[in-house]
Parts: sequence; C-alpha cells; structure tokens
Amino acid sequence: MNVFFYRYGSIAEPDIIKAMKAMDFSVDEYTREIHDKSYAPSAAVREVGAYLQDHPADCAFSINFYPFLSEVCNIFHIRYICLTVDSPVMELYSVSVKNEWNRIFVFDREQQKDIEQYNPGHVFHQPLGADITKFDTLLQNTPSSVKKRFSHPVAFVGSLYTEKCPYDKVKNLPEKTAGYLDGLMAAQERVYGYYFVEDLLTDRIVSDFKAHHPSFYRDPSPDSFLTDKRTLSQLYIANKIASNERIHTFSLVAEQNGLDIYTASDTKKMPGGLRNRGLAKSLTEMPVIFNQSKINLNVTSKAIRSGLPLRIFDILSAGGLCISNYQSEIAELFVPGEEIVVYDNVDELPEIISYYLSNERKRKEIAEAGHERVKKDYSWELQLSKMFLKAYSV
Repeated sequence: MNVFFYRYGSIAEPDIIKAMKAMDFSVDEYTREIHDKSYAPSAAVREVGAYLQDHPADCAFSINFYPFLSEVCNIFHIRYICLTVDSPVMELYSVSVKNEWNRIFVFDREQQKDIEQYNPGHVFHQPLGADITKFDTLLQNTPSSVKKRFSHPVAFVGSLYTEKCPYDKVKNLPEKTAGYLDGLMAAQERVYGYYFVEDLLTDRIVSDFKAHHPSFYRDPSPDSFLTDKRTLSQLYIANKIASNERIHTFSLVAEQNGLDIYTASDTKKMPGGLRNRGLAKSLTEMPVIFNQSKINLNVTSKAIRSGLPLRIFDILSAGGLCISNYQSEIAELFVPGEEIVVYDNVDELPEIISYYLSNERKRKEIAEAGHERVKKDYSWELQLSKMFLKAYSV
C-alpha cells in the first residue's frame, strides 16, 4: 500500500506514520504546510495534483479533513482517508464532504452523526489510539532525576483556551443577548453527556452575535452545510464553555488539593494552589509528567460532544492514572473505576482526588489496567487496520 500522507504538523502524525510503516505501508510524506502555514488551498490543489501525477499513490491520508485534498483525490479516483483528532473540524461541513472517494473517520460519534447524512456509508466513527512502545521506551531511558522533576500529586497538561477563545472577540453585545448566552453557557458547563446549546439558540441570538463579532467564521463555499447557528454553537460557544470550565475546575482543585499545570495560558488570577510550570515538551516531557504524577486530569473540551480526546489515550499509554469528566463514549472504551476514573459532577472532584491520593494501591491498579487496555485494544496499528478495512470495503 502506497500512502500519500498530507501533513500539517499534528502531534498524532509521527505515531501514525510509524504505525503505517510497521504495517509495511510505503508512506510518502508531503510536508509543505508544516513549514508554510499560509499555504493556500488553490496552490495546494495545483501542486499536490502535480505531485501525485509524478508520484502515484493508492490513497491519500491526513489528520482532519482537507476539502482541497478531497477534490484532488476525486479527480485521481483514489481514496481519501482522513481521521479527525480535533473538534470542531469546521471543514467537515464543506460541500467536498460529499465526494465519493472520501473515507472519513471521526473520533466523536456525535459529530460523525452530523456529517454522515451528507455522505452515507463513507463517514465512520473511529476512536483514537496511541503508541505504547514509544512511551515505554522513553520512560525506561529517562533518568530518575528528570522523573523526580516532573513528579506531582495532581497535574494537567494543556491549554485553558483563554488565549485562543474566538468568543472573546465579540464586542458590545446587547445586554439581553449577553445575559441569555451567559446563562446558557453556565447551564451547559454543568452537564456532561449531552450538548444542548445549538437547540436553544434562536435566530435573533445568532444574528446579534454575528453583528457584534468582527470576524465571524464563514465557510468560503456557497454550498456549505455549515449554518451560522452551528458555527456559533460549536466554534464560539463550545470553546468559551471549555475555557470557563477549565478555569472553574482547576481553581476548585487548586484550592483544595493543589494543582501543577503545564500551559502557556495566563494563570495569574487563579488560586495560589495552582502552580504554572510553563510549557511541557510534548514528545519528551509530557509522557514523563503523565507517568510520574499521581493523578492526571482530563477536562474535555465541550466541542467534543461524546468522544474521548487524545489526552486520555496519552495519559493511559504513559502508565498514568487519568481522572476525566464523564463522556458518553468512555464506558464503551474503558471500564470506569477499573481502567479510568470518571466524575460527573465537578463538585465531587476534590473528594475523588483526595481519595486516590491516599489510596496508592488502588491508584496504581487502575493506572496499570488502563495502560494494559490501551496496549491491547488501542494501538495505532490496530486502529489503522480497522480504518483501512472499512475504507476498502466500500
């Protein structure tokens, strides 16, 4: 199998390429966008098309969905296989999603349901995976002094979304609209397993927000399936809820349990029990933090409505204990209380953390079981095997 792999720099790309090569695939990496973030789709269509003429491939692959690449594959009559690792992926609402050579794999089942209607039989639900061997080798070769430096009672690695929240660009919203949205976000923040925001947005609310946002996102295609209501719900409000939730959750944990957080986000206004350690190197430091910290938190972005983010798989792959908010797909993939710890009410979280901090045996049992489950069922080789089998069965 000769795979044309279009890269943009996702953290998941090297592991998936490694897995493909282990499966005896020939991988041809196209890396222009990694180095040129202004790479225009119009130029990419020409250049990728020319490249594929000179370097024939059996299929193209990318992390997340690229409409231009879908169009190129449709011309060449080769399968375009893609896997989402982020949410939302607004490009999934492009008219290109209908192309017959698409084989689209979405890690969040609720988003997969949204998209499947536009290309029935070509859009699949696919949980994410991990490279256990990479983490095990790294940890075996990490000096004890480095492990000690990254050892914490409770840790979190990631963004607070405060520095990249598009909602915050809205200016001078009418008081009634602002109040309605504040109440709606506060209510959704407390609810896990069901995202109801879009159902409760009225045309007037959407119109008000658009009128007061200087750069409201619009799909450039006139035939896009992306509505303004869906855009407001998934791109703006979901990200703002994620920001609010992480600030509230981490403040609560920091006050009662202490918290070491690795982030570039501004945490100056958060409680003194929160210690901002700065950025962690994703390939060499993050796995050590996950492995050495007694507890690792996962607070899933509200834009991920049902699925499990890559962070959960990375924590478990590194042999760490993961405490996560409830997601409806968790019990399908792991056994709560045995392989992962789940909370469905943030007010319970400090007590849950205290319990596992004082019960080392139970904590280690769950971490080890989670590690073994990922090793057995969620290696990238296994996940890719499932994907390619589906991709070539239709």
